Amino acid sequence: MPSKGRRTFIVGAGCTAFIKPRGQRTTEDMGLEAATKALLDAGITYDAVEVAYVGFCYGDSTSGQRALYNLGMTGIPITNVNNNCSTGSTALYQANNLVKSGLVECALALGFERMSRGSLGSSFPDRPSPTKLLNDRSVELENTLSSGENFGPYAPRIFANGAQEYFDKYGANINHLAQIASKNHKHSVNNPYSQFRDGWSVEQILAAPKICNQLTKFMCSPTSDGAACCIVVSEDFVHAHGLENQAIEIVAQSLTTDDPSTFETNSAMNVIGYNMTKNAADQVFDDAGFTPGQGRDQVGVVELHDCFSANELITYEALGLCGKGEAHKLVERGDNTYGGKYVVNPSGGLEAKGHPLGATGLGMHFYIAMQLRQWAGPMQAPGLFDIPDSRGKYGLVHNIGLGGAVVCSLLRRPEFFKPGGQDGRDRLGYNHAHICRPVALEDVEKVKSKKSSPYVLARARL
Repeated sequence: MPSKGRRTFIVGAGCTAFIKPRGQRTTEDMGLEAATKALLDAGITYDAVEVAYVGFCYGDSTSGQRALYNLGMTGIPITNVNNNCSTGSTALYQANNLVKSGLVECALALGFERMSRGSLGSSFPDRPSPTKLLNDRSVELENTLSSGENFGPYAPRIFANGAQEYFDKYGANINHLAQIASKNHKHSVNNPYSQFRDGWSVEQILAAPKICNQLTKFMCSPTSDGAACCIVVSEDFVHAHGLENQAIEIVAQSLTTDDPSTFETNSAMNVIGYNMTKNAADQVFDDAGFTPGQGRDQVGVVELHDCFSANELITYEALGLCGKGEAHKLVERGDNTYGGKYVVNPSGGLEAKGHPLGATGLGMHFYIAMQLRQWAGPMQAPGLFDIPDSRGKYGLVHNIGLGGAVVCSLLRRPEFFKPGGQDGRDRLGYNHAHICRPVALEDVEKVKSKKSSPYVLARARL
């Protein structure tokens, strides 16, 4: 069935560099940079924003207000969001729904994270983690896998177990994971926002230290600091502000959580969200009007959640980008990179560009929106518009957080797209799709609200 509600569009997007967590920047300052870029991109001020959702996992309550108060204190609803690694996309999902419902014309979704070095840990050691059940179930299932008992921190270990189940079923191996990781690291060389731009080869990936039986260090996403922001508006807003030359439609979007198969199917793949991802993808294509199982051939570019290369492997199948048991064959054919059927993670993915949890999903939407605007420069996926339909191919976003939530978004250039005239590149003074620069106070002055506080803004460190 067609998607319910009004049509919605991303008209502004901004991102900071994703960097190693060294405590160099505060979340409010990173948030200010990303939001300022998004507002400049859209050509609006913060006064136009009617509601905001701000995502982060590691931070005190109302950190969202602290970041946005730099731009103004307009009294709008600001809601803080935490959904593990899918936090940023969950914030966007909420913003999108309010515009879709007709309650507001312009909503802002912001995400940021300031992380600690090393493997992820709980901020509340005095109580069991909500993901303990997933860790326990995955470890229990290791005796059903040919590799037997695994080792390493829980996050990579349980994703590695999911990959091992896929290996046992379909004949894939660690070399496929290395090919995925190398592909992502090679893509990131062209992304100035990336934390790593080393372009590791398959051999270098395999030679890196083992984190668990199936994963080496370079197959894993690093902890990161960073921020990203997207502005969602109605079709009326697009036309009223002359944004036909850069609006990207959110054709359909879904958010799913776990069902009993996570624990009851004796599947290490389901423990890490395979079925949750499949359900989200099926729903988003259904909402876009496709018959069951169809529509994937109309996708040209994908940003998917490769927290570990193990997850990218099984996600190809879960999203329906290939047939059952054919994900490793997709890798072998090169159908996940330039010149293949899809370009997957042209940004470098989480493994290379970094994974600041609250910013990740919004960063994914930033990259796909820029792809569909054809602004992505050296990251641009070719052939997106070499088809009869003037709207071109779809861009697909997949963002997962265990515990759990998956957000899938199907994006496309609208039929009313009209090139020419001033756009976000003119307003920023450069193409921020593939050029990474900081913002200055004069940039903030252009987009801040009339109701701003000099006392608050004086404490910003740009």
